[in-house]
Amino acid sequence: MERRRAGRPPKIRGAPRPRGIAAFLADLGPGLVTGAADDDPSGISTYSQAGAAFGYGLLWTALLSFPLMVSVQLMCARLALVTRSGLAAVLRRHYSPWLLWIACLSLLVGNTINIAADLSGMAAGAELLSGIGRVWFVPVYAIVILLFLMYGSYAVLLRIFKWLTLVLFAYVAAAFLASPNWRDVLRGTVIPEITPTKDYLFTFVAIFGTTISPYLFFWQAAQEVEAKQELEKEIGDRPHRAIERELRSARTDVLAGMVVSNFVMYFIILTAGATLHVHGHTNVQSAADAAAALKPVAGSAAALLFTLGIVGTGLLGVPVLAGSAAYAIAEAARWRRGMDATPHQARNFYIVIALAMLIGTMLTFTPIEPIRLLLWSAVINGMLAPPLIVIVLVICNNRKVMGGQRNGWMLNIGGTVAAVIMTGSAVALIASWFGWIR
Repeated sequence: MERRRAGRPPKIRGAPRPRGIAAFLADLGPGLVTGAADDDPSGISTYSQAGAAFGYGLLWTALLSFPLMVSVQLMCARLALVTRSGLAAVLRRHYSPWLLWIACLSLLVGNTINIAADLSGMAAGAELLSGIGRVWFVPVYAIVILLFLMYGSYAVLLRIFKWLTLVLFAYVAAAFLASPNWRDVLRGTVIPEITPTKDYLFTFVAIFGTTISPYLFFWQAAQEVEAKQELEKEIGDRPHRAIERELRSARTDVLAGMVVSNFVMYFIILTAGATLHVHGHTNVQSAADAAAALKPVAGSAAALLFTLGIVGTGLLGVPVLAGSAAYAIAEAARWRRGMDATPHQARNFYIVIALAMLIGTMLTFTPIEPIRLLLWSAVINGMLAPPLIVIVLVICNNRKVMGGQRNGWMLNIGGTVAAVIMTGSAVALIASWFGWIR
C-alpha cells in the first residue's frame, strides 16, 4: 500500500476553486516551497557576507536576480506540467545519454557539497547557542532528516519546520532598528556598484549561485509532476483548458515563492550592511559574526534567533537537496521514485538520498570553517547553473517536447540573460584566480 502524505488532501491544480484570496492561497505549492528552500543556510551566509563586505553595494542584485529566478523556475514548472515528467526524464527521452548523465552527475556532486555546507552551518549555529562542539550536531541533523524522508513524510517535516523560517523576517526589523542611511540604501538598490576585484566577483557568483541553484530546477519539476499525478488520480486525463489553468496556477505559485525568497535576501544584505559593515566587520568568518547582524532586534538573544533561522531553513533545504538529486538519478535510470513511496517500493531512490546524506555528512569533517564552506557551495552552484539553464532553454523551445506550450519571448530573454550573466561572472572569477583580474 502506497504511503500517503499526512495532513490535508493534496491541492488539485485545474480543479474548480474559489476566487480572490482563497484562490491565490490554493495556487501556492511547489513554487512557494522552492522559494523557501532557496533561503537555506548557504543563502543566509552568502547574503550576510555580501552585506558585511560591501555594505549596500550589492542590494541591486536582489532586483536583478528576481526576474531571472522567475524565468528559470517557471520554465522548469511548465516543462513538468506539459510533459508530465521531471527534467531528467525529459532529457532521457529526447536527448543524448551523455547530456543526461553529465547533468545528473553535476547535480549530484553540487548537491552533496551543498548538503555538507548546510549541515555544517546548522551545526555551527547550534554550537554557538549550546557551546557543544558542532561535530556532535551534524550526524544528529543528518539522521533526523533521513528518517523523516524515508519513514515519515516530507510534508510533515515541512509543516513542522517551515514556521522556523519566519524568524528570517527578523532581518527586516533589524534593518530598521539599525537606522541605516536610507539614501545610501536607495542608491545601492537601484544603482549597480561594480568593482571587478577577486572578492567582489567571488561574492557576486555566490549570490547568483545560491539564488539560481541547479537543485531547484530539478526539484521544481519533480514536485510539479507529483502534484499533477494527484490531479490525475482525482479527475483522470486533462482537457486542454485544464492544462492552461495549471500553467496559470504555476505562474502565481512561482512568482509568490520568488518574491518571498528575494524579499528575505534583500533584507539580510541590508541588515548586514547596516550593522556589520558600518562597524568595520567586513569578513564573516563564523556563526557568531553572522548572528551579530541581528543584535539590534534581539540583543543578547541574537544567537538564538540566528540559530533558529539557520536550523529551520536547513531542515527545509537539505531534504530538497537530497531529494532533487535522487529524483534526477531515478528519472535517468527509470527507477521508481517519489516521497510518498516507501523505501521498500523505491529502494534505489532512497539509496541515492542516503548516499548523498552520508557523503555530505563525511564532508563536514574538514578543517574548513562552516561559513566559508557555505560560501564555496554557493560559488560551486553558480558555476554549475549556466549550462543547466541552457539545457532548460533548449528543452522549453523544442516543439517535439513542449508542443504549443513552448517558451514565450519573455521567458527566453530571462533565461538567456541569467545564463549570460552567470557564465560571464564565473569566467571572470576564474580569471581572477589566475591573476588576470585583480
